[in-house]
Amino acid sequence: MIGTQIHQLATELWPICRSITGNGVRKTLNIIGEHLPNLKIHEVPTGTPCFDWTVPQEWNINDAYIIDPKGRKIVDFNISNLHVVGYSTPINLKLSLNELKEHLHTLPEQPDAIPYITSYYSRYWGFCLTQKQFDQLEDGEYHVVIDSELKNGHLTYAELIIEGKSKQEVFLSTYVCHPSLANNELSGPTVTTYLAKWLQQQPELRYSYRIVFIPETIGSLTYLSRHEHTLKKHVFAGFNITCIGDDRGYSYLPSRAENTLSDIVAQHVLQHLAPDYKTYPFIESGSDERRYCAPGIDLPIASIMRTKYNQYPEYHTSLDDLSLVTPSGLQGGYEALQRSLEVIERNEVLQLTVKCEPQLGKRGLYPNLSTKASNQLVSNMMNFIIYCDGKLSTLEIAQKIQVPIWDLYEIIDNLKGEGLIVVAN
Repeated sequence: MIGTQIHQLATELWPICRSITGNGVRKTLNIIGEHLPNLKIHEVPTGTPCFDWTVPQEWNINDAYIIDPKGRKIVDFNISNLHVVGYSTPINLKLSLNELKEHLHTLPEQPDAIPYITSYYSRYWGFCLTQKQFDQLEDGEYHVVIDSELKNGHLTYAELIIEGKSKQEVFLSTYVCHPSLANNELSGPTVTTYLAKWLQQQPELRYSYRIVFIPETIGSLTYLSRHEHTLKKHVFAGFNITCIGDDRGYSYLPSRAENTLSDIVAQHVLQHLAPDYKTYPFIESGSDERRYCAPGIDLPIASIMRTKYNQYPEYHTSLDDLSLVTPSGLQGGYEALQRSLEVIERNEVLQLTVKCEPQLGKRGLYPNLSTKASNQLVSNMMNFIIYCDGKLSTLEIAQKIQVPIWDLYEIIDNLKGEGLIVVAN
């Protein structure tokens, strides 16, 4: 099962401490590159302007811990990389408990969870721990160490271009900037990796595919600032891929325009694969779709997710682990996105080549025996033909006759094979 393979890749990437810059991102991209040999890794220097933003200094961390008054190491980066506030400045101090508490973060409502906290754009240091750990702290002197480094360096991202017959592009974006979080981090790049592998295995693609693995927010801003003209010229559909690995359901977040091909495809696929899926308004977006759909950029990017970010209790905590993201959950997320890409590939405007209704029996397209299964096939075929007027796309026809478009693929191939339909001019 491909979900098991995706989960194995997530397990391999799990221990790596990622952030918006640094060696964790590089290590992650290098491992993904072992699956995608044509993946190109790019480095953008600190200080590079990206519209209204600037690429920040690079952050790397080796170790971090707190030693309590009895000499015990009670908060250890090597046990969980969520224990350190992301982008913490280096520190080596002895503090009282009251002084230390100003730099400690917990979730009182989730006493067993370590929160995920960052401070990318303002200098700060801090630790994250469970509320249970916090409640056990005793008065006395604490030794705190964060062995980190902030320096001029680079932001790292990766890009894969898969060329099809057309220069029109489908854009897939996912992020590689969170530490050990499973659904909100690793589900996205791992599912995207296997989608890219599937695309590369196809004997022929109508469209080209631009796939990026980037740090969230600053990465999309950086990529857009470098490729804005090309993206706006060639991209006609695409998806931001995140939170695609749990088993709880499916979610759809529209593009800002709400009526792009990406939106129509996403809704069609989910309507037939998971009719109880949840729809969220664009104003509840919070990932890179906000940058891709921003005024002046206006790319047609929507999102298909399992449980949406910020909508599950484990979100941005240590509870978002590899038990929450399952092989079956990843398989379902992969299949929903794979089906969506397949729909984009197969969507075309077709026209009947004969006047009125074609004689299907003499072409071997009408069954000799009438059964329940054959009746459904004939019904779908006849309903499809009646709308094959050179004006409606196959996806629009599928919506009209209320069947999943993939139920029409064999019918379309048979009708094409008999010369009864052609691509409209």
